[in-house]
Amino acid sequence: MKIACIVLPTYNESENVGILLPRIFEQADRIPSHELHVLVVDDNSPDGTAGVVRGLQARYPHLHVISGQKRGLGEAYKRGFAHAIKELDPDLILQMDADLQHSPELLPLMIGLQQYGFNFVIGSRFVLGGSTPNFSFKRRMMSLVGNWLLRNMGGLPAIKDCTSGFRCIKAELLKRCDLAGLSTKGYSFQSSLLFELARNGARIIEIPITFPDRVRGESKLGLADQIEFLLNLVRIRFRNSSEFIRFLFVGASGVVVNLGLYWVLTRLLPIGLEIAAPVAIEVSIVSNFILNNVYTFRERGSGNSLARRFLYFHVAAGLAGVVNYSIFILLVRGVGMYDILANCVGIVGGTVVNYLMNSRITWGAGKKGGPFHSDNRSMR
Repeated sequence: MKIACIVLPTYNESENVGILLPRIFEQADRIPSHELHVLVVDDNSPDGTAGVVRGLQARYPHLHVISGQKRGLGEAYKRGFAHAIKELDPDLILQMDADLQHSPELLPLMIGLQQYGFNFVIGSRFVLGGSTPNFSFKRRMMSLVGNWLLRNMGGLPAIKDCTSGFRCIKAELLKRCDLAGLSTKGYSFQSSLLFELARNGARIIEIPITFPDRVRGESKLGLADQIEFLLNLVRIRFRNSSEFIRFLFVGASGVVVNLGLYWVLTRLLPIGLEIAAPVAIEVSIVSNFILNNVYTFRERGSGNSLARRFLYFHVAAGLAGVVNYSIFILLVRGVGMYDILANCVGIVGGTVVNYLMNSRITWGAGKKGGPFHSDNRSMR
């Protein structure tokens, strides 16, 4: 019989695994197509998580556990995937959190959808029917903004939940992916893996899940994960678009033009800052427009006249500034995020809006999506 293996990373989850694992194996009879296995990947939890799991192995012969040093969620998953593929040769590999926030009762549905041609099933909080009933305003906004950035920077606009940790993946698809090339070690591994799977031909469907707060134990998400998330956004975009890289280079040149002209006007010429600043801004916008026209989007045709493109470029720059500022204020005042980090998120958001507007409007229609199928459905 074909095997479906759940890879379950753990760190200090001794209070949860004793409840979760029996619930998982209760679903085995509802999955006639596959033999259900669970591989616990424990990062040497000091609370004895691995010992709790080993105590259940006599009861559940398809329960496996490996231990290793704590190097982050991404490293745990890579270690678990490699072990599962080598030792069990599964047909399906599933990802799941050990904190009871993912419902094992959805496992039969996720596994069953593979027979309809989907090789990547995502349990989604943000499709119709999905919910996050106990999310605070801060956490909800961070999730929504983060997913919006990932969708638009990664070129997967149809995917609603890019960071979900509840997934079912065809092992054949996973084997085609360059997991060693994914440098993310923490929670950003989930988004990196999503784009790697899509790049290798994933046929994706999202099903709604309810995602409650954890009751026992502590969340492992920290500031380092948020910083890695921002850096990963840039890596994802660089990997998928040479055009976007050119756009960023042009933007950087605009900063040099802006600051250089401002210095000349205020230091070498008798011009006050009230006049010098807007002049420097406008000249940098014109410079960026010219370079984007002849360099960034040089391979594109456009139905817009030069004058219309110039107008649209100004509108995009203005809207990007509004988005930048709005995200900054929202994260600082509404969420309480550190102001420098919030400003970085705002800059990323503004840059995404600026690029998308110019890519899809100023210089014509945007590029078509990648070679994968996506479907969003409400299933209960």
